[in-house]
Amino acid sequence: TLKMRNYNYKKIAKNVIAVEIAALKKLSKSFNNSFLKAIDLIDKCKGKTILAGIGKSGLISRKISATLSSVGTPSFFLHPGEAAHGDLGQITNKDILLILSYSGETEELKNIIQYVNRFGIPLIGVASKKNSLLLKASDIRIVLPEVKEAGEGGLIPTSSTAMQLAFGDAVAITLMKKKKFNKFNFRQLHPSGTLGKMLTTVEDLMVTGNRIPLISEEKKMNEAINYMSKKKLGSLIVLNKKKFVSGFVSDGDIRRQSKKNIAHIKIKNFMTKNPIYIDKKVLAAKALEIMNKKKITTLIVAAPKTVKKQVKAIGVIHIHAILGAGIK
Repeated sequence: TLKMRNYNYKKIAKNVIAVEIAALKKLSKSFNNSFLKAIDLIDKCKGKTILAGIGKSGLISRKISATLSSVGTPSFFLHPGEAAHGDLGQITNKDILLILSYSGETEELKNIIQYVNRFGIPLIGVASKKNSLLLKASDIRIVLPEVKEAGEGGLIPTSSTAMQLAFGDAVAITLMKKKKFNKFNFRQLHPSGTLGKMLTTVEDLMVTGNRIPLISEEKKMNEAINYMSKKKLGSLIVLNKKKFVSGFVSDGDIRRQSKKNIAHIKIKNFMTKNPIYIDKKVLAAKALEIMNKKKITTLIVAAPKTVKKQVKAIGVIHIHAILGAGIK
């Protein structure tokens, strides 16, 4: 019956996962000094960590390479077949090779192995057979446990590739810890990602330098209005004689007084005193939260370690800049 068939398919799927979990458990017990030496070598590498492998191991190698690059260890994948046709020139004496092959006996790897051995380029070999061609030629030998492949006859690389993938993740995460690579470093390498947006700071989006609308509190409002139009930010940061911030004027403040003659009033008699400040290191999402809570559209960015009543403005951040960056 259909119900019986579906039950059998679920059983097959669960068995695949169970076999792969068993392989990962074996892997978790296999880490030793060779792993530590490999981490140390990759950490000290002045060039790139080049990944290579054939077939399914090649696909896993590509993923490991991409992961390493994304967490601060420059890396690329070198296809062993293409390497024999000129791509060996991509390897420099500052680089190291990390080659994955479950058997360690893959014929196509010979050219790369011979090349790096001849030129003294460090080779980390990752395979399951101690006496394999790959591990014999490697400077650092990482022996993966021999595991049972899932499925009838164990014909398809399943457990072995799951194990290689997990091994690569273990390398990447360990290196992150060793290099003290944090979420802000991650953001720099992933500016368009969701995390990149979440970690955008006020400093990334603020207006600086000559674009900051600074004006003296002694100026009259007619000059202030013209200056605000020129700066196109819809606000003014008001400074006292010592060049410290003494107040703030928004276009909303002016509109609300449109029926009154404010042209010849000095800004210091019109401005909002004690405006809200923010530090440049604060997340843009937090700045947006403050704006929404206070029902304002602009925040003054204060110089670090600001003393009260002695605020120096190093920037200004507008709500449009935050929303425009995709932050909600």
